[in-house]
Amino acid sequence: MTDKENQMYFTENPTSAHNERVIDYQVNGIDLKFTTDAGVFSKTRVDYGSGVLIKEMANIVFPQNNILDVGTGYGPIGLFAAKFWPDQTVDMVDINERGLVLAKENAAVNGIKNVNIYKSDVYEKVSDEPKFGLIVTNPPIRAGKSVVSNILNGAKSHLIQNGVLLAVIQKKQGEPSARKLLIKTFGNCVILKRDKGYYVLQAVNR
Repeated sequence: MTDKENQMYFTENPTSAHNERVIDYQVNGIDLKFTTDAGVFSKTRVDYGSGVLIKEMANIVFPQNNILDVGTGYGPIGLFAAKFWPDQTVDMVDINERGLVLAKENAAVNGIKNVNIYKSDVYEKVSDEPKFGLIVTNPPIRAGKSVVSNILNGAKSHLIQNGVLLAVIQKKQGEPSARKLLIKTFGNCVILKRDKGYYVLQAVNR
């Protein structure tokens, strides 16, 4: 995926020529179909790191409350969360309007209704009230360290007591510094999974 094709995936209005395709992805017997397009993150397949996070996410215990997917793209992480926990509401946010259109289409195609999908620059349009029991993210590394740090740092004020943050980051793309930031912010951080250089980090809002 070149930068030109990606354009970049964290811009608001990608102008790449449309090149839609449909991909299938299955986790724990749940098979979802996703329409992707040029100008969104990982348009040819569900990103490997997202897949690692989705599989690990399925086993997470968290306060039964709302779920937030930050940087949802065309929606794989948030939509799997909605399928794993159909009695929860999943907010799915992104800055990329093309991705948000696709995420809404993908929710409809897969018959998923327990989602709120809307535009937000990180937490800008997310309720200030701490109301999430789980926040999940595959942060946009190419958007820069400050954006990634804002996603990780900002999660704390949006989590309820004992709420959980899950983030997947490659070691070579800043996992060690992200782990240090989470320890500083939350006072804790554990590595739940290592898979081909991708690390799933968990921090709990004690």
